[in-house]
Amino acid sequence: MSAALQHAAPGAAVTALPRPRRPRLASAAPLRAGSRASPLALRQTAMVLAALGETPCLTVPLSTSGDAEPRRRLAELGGKGLFAKEIHEALLDGRIDFAVHSLKDLETELPPGLVIAACLPREDARDALLLAPACPPEERALPLGFLPVGARIGTASARRAAQLRHLRPDLRFGLLRGNVQTRLHRLEQGDFAATLLAMAGLKRLDLAARASRILSPEEMLPAAGQGVIAITARAGNEALREKLAGIDHAATRLAAAAERALLAALKGSCRTPVGAHATLDAEGRLHLTGLVAREDGTFLLRRRLSGPASEAARIGATLGAELRADSPADLLA
Repeated sequence: MSAALQHAAPGAAVTALPRPRRPRLASAAPLRAGSRASPLALRQTAMVLAALGETPCLTVPLSTSGDAEPRRRLAELGGKGLFAKEIHEALLDGRIDFAVHSLKDLETELPPGLVIAACLPREDARDALLLAPACPPEERALPLGFLPVGARIGTASARRAAQLRHLRPDLRFGLLRGNVQTRLHRLEQGDFAATLLAMAGLKRLDLAARASRILSPEEMLPAAGQGVIAITARAGNEALREKLAGIDHAATRLAAAAERALLAALKGSCRTPVGAHATLDAEGRLHLTGLVAREDGTFLLRRRLSGPASEAARIGATLGAELRADSPADLLA
């Protein structure tokens, strides 16, 4: 019996000693997810956070060089890596723990110390054509005959412009960049007869109904990685990479590996129109289609290669080398 209790009279009220307090466990700091600040980028980041479930996370919107000057072509500013440059820097210096990207905006070779830690399941990889309100669809005896002769198309994509010009040399083109809402607004203003957007982005923003026509990969080969949300992390953060591996989609990762290996083998500049699209069948075979063209549409080479999905990167590298070998020397110089 403790000294505090042994002299208490029978029936007397006893005051218990205070219980020792349990030390409070420090709650884990939430993971910081870096993202571009556009509505689509933030929606995609929210999808990643939802996939991570109960893991505490917060979103850190970041401005990028690629978003700063929407009236200039990316090729003039330094290429598509400008959509990720500042995000890479924030990741490398520890301001964020991981980053969320549209895979098609990532350069083929990431900065040292960074890796693609996961890919979410791929959304619709196709391109959508959107017509201005003053340009109702009307079929004509032409490829993509729903576009009027001489129609002005708004796009910043050399890949899209080259494929359209190859099919329809009569079409005219003007620069149209910016987020999805900005492009739709300019279309509604009548600045262009039509534009093209990734169907994946329209679906994620609940704008799929705005598509006038979805173009098949045979009509318009998508960009490598189109429709894929990729998550980058520091190579040395093994605990986080293990957590992110739990939401990685294997089939999407294989398709992305093939498409990005094709890009790496071509070694073209950001001005070179290139398309790549891989699919996996039920038998575990990967089918990759690749394309390289001149921006004016006067040259377009399209090839297809298949093989075991486990050899995705080799298939991409082989097809890329074939396309390079059979293209004009100046095109990929």
